[in-house]
Amino acid sequence: MPRYSADFIKAMPKSDLHLHLDGSLRLDSLIEMAKRSATKLPSQSVDGLKHLVFKDKYQNLGEYLHCFQYTCGVLRDPENLEQAAYELAIDNQQEGVNYIEVRFAPQLLIDLSRGIDFDQIMHAVNNGLKRAKDEYNGGEAVLSGNRPPFGYGIINCAMRMFGDKGFSPYYTNLFQLMRDFAPMDVIKLAAMELVRASVRLRDESGMPIVGLDLAGQESGYPASKFKEVYEYAHQHFMLKTLHAGEAYGAESVFEAITECYADRIGHGYSMFIPDMIHSPEITDKAAYIRNLASYIADKRIAIEVCLTSNLQTNPQLTDIRQHQFKAMLDNRMATVICTDNRLVSNTTVCNEYQLALDNFDIPLKRLKDMVAYGFKKSFFPGSYVEKRQYAKNCLDYFDRVAKQYGFI
Repeated sequence: MPRYSADFIKAMPKSDLHLHLDGSLRLDSLIEMAKRSATKLPSQSVDGLKHLVFKDKYQNLGEYLHCFQYTCGVLRDPENLEQAAYELAIDNQQEGVNYIEVRFAPQLLIDLSRGIDFDQIMHAVNNGLKRAKDEYNGGEAVLSGNRPPFGYGIINCAMRMFGDKGFSPYYTNLFQLMRDFAPMDVIKLAAMELVRASVRLRDESGMPIVGLDLAGQESGYPASKFKEVYEYAHQHFMLKTLHAGEAYGAESVFEAITECYADRIGHGYSMFIPDMIHSPEITDKAAYIRNLASYIADKRIAIEVCLTSNLQTNPQLTDIRQHQFKAMLDNRMATVICTDNRLVSNTTVCNEYQLALDNFDIPLKRLKDMVAYGFKKSFFPGSYVEKRQYAKNCLDYFDRVAKQYGFI
């Protein structure tokens, strides 16, 4: 098994296509933002928050998701939101990440009583990312052609599930307005509003809103419920990813592809676990998984792999070598190494690559393929021709770095 140094991993070009803004703040900035927005935290120190909230290990997905009440609380403020986006881009640039797709659920942050609407939130995030991009790309290393430029896109998340109170001011108000509707109808309406607003703002302002995601509790909220939402995105040339196969099995991934036109799959970890298939109509579970994996591989539907996050939210996963990433590699699937949540999972892109490369057999050619998928399967905010050229520039840089470190 080839060994790759931390210096090489940092130097090589990288992307992060599954990166939640509200799970990736700097802890010291979270404290600063909380003071500025009068948001109460369980501790006012970095060490205290690490002990009480943002841990190295979590008992389950519920404890993991508990962290987001604090980050979303401080991000219902345009100044904080722009700062968080700017710092996230900077943090990625400093570890050699060339391209990121930042995702978040705007409706978790909307607060119309304070004048904070969808457009204001989106502009705040884009302003922060664009400022970091312009600063980096104006530097000598990029202008001289020694390094590839930095790029980004924004993915907006619709929520699979929310209730009539406690999730966000927007969702609470929506339930009050639609009190005679079934809860699932309210949830689907919010998702449709999100995709329509995303397409409008993209087309009117040129903002790089590049994709739609579906996040939240999988079990009980199948992707098929959101078919019309994803049809709207599909018909308006917006690319599509879904959280699927994270806490539910292969059927969730199947629905994401067949009902929602998924271009990528977020996580996909559970699709290889036969016991997580529940339909009585699927009698040969092994064949179902095998056929699904083969289809995904053949169609080059990329899997956004989040190793540390899966370790933290699946208590039965006690060793990284048990991760179904090996099955993805064995099935020759297009896999992209991602962080999911840099703060909540206490990780970086470099850490995730190191974890993968230290524990799975990935020769240099396969590593380059994985790096390539991060650029080629991105929802790049430009034409296909521009994306191909950008990917080529980054992969040429990979070859230069690999040669510098004696691999070729």
